[in-house]
Amino acid sequence: MSDWRKRVAVVAMALFVIFAGLSFIVICFIVRLCIVIRSGSKCKPGEKGPICVLVVAGSGGHTTEILRLMESLSLSYSPRHYVIADTDKMSEDKIRTFERSKKNTGSEGQFTLQRIPRSREVRQSWSSSVVSTLNALLYAVPLVFRLSPDMVLCNGPGTCVPLCAAGLLLGLVGLKKVLIVYVESICRVESLSLSGKILYRLSDYFFVQWSSLKDKYPKSIYLGRIV
Repeated sequence: MSDWRKRVAVVAMALFVIFAGLSFIVICFIVRLCIVIRSGSKCKPGEKGPICVLVVAGSGGHTTEILRLMESLSLSYSPRHYVIADTDKMSEDKIRTFERSKKNTGSEGQFTLQRIPRSREVRQSWSSSVVSTLNALLYAVPLVFRLSPDMVLCNGPGTCVPLCAAGLLLGLVGLKKVLIVYVESICRVESLSLSGKILYRLSDYFFVQWSSLKDKYPKSIYLGRIV
């Protein structure tokens, strides 16, 4: 066999080994992800103490809805770590007002406010959204690993996608199972938001507030209007 044929054979073999290795890694990742997601029903946070909850707030109605949900949670959900986009000033004011009201009623608990870059601005192009979401993920991963929440609670803002991904990563590496609880906005009557479509298969509990969505997405949970 000539030298060039030997070189081609070596390159082909090397490419095959690389492809086989990458395929094995991808398969292992998918299997591990399925195991982590399916273990959600067995995960019972709070059995041994308070539940550390990471709450994703978004601008406008998203924050209003998520705070209504927080009103119904007991003091067992503490500490509460609110995460907002770094350009969101309105949500910070709402959260601080909400937490002050809990203090005034004798229901004070520990809470923090955290910021990460916004994943997607309104009317931002899809191509640039990928870049901004990856940028937000770089901030979300160390934040979630540091806070180590028992549960991520979100209702649709784009910022929740990298935070939920970081929560799943905690489980993928075997450090901790983080429950992903997604509550679709009440504004969504006929279709899911983009965040909802992404997290529908990845969340442990996926709530919708209209029966029409329950019919389209059978994995979802419909309890009526909850905000």
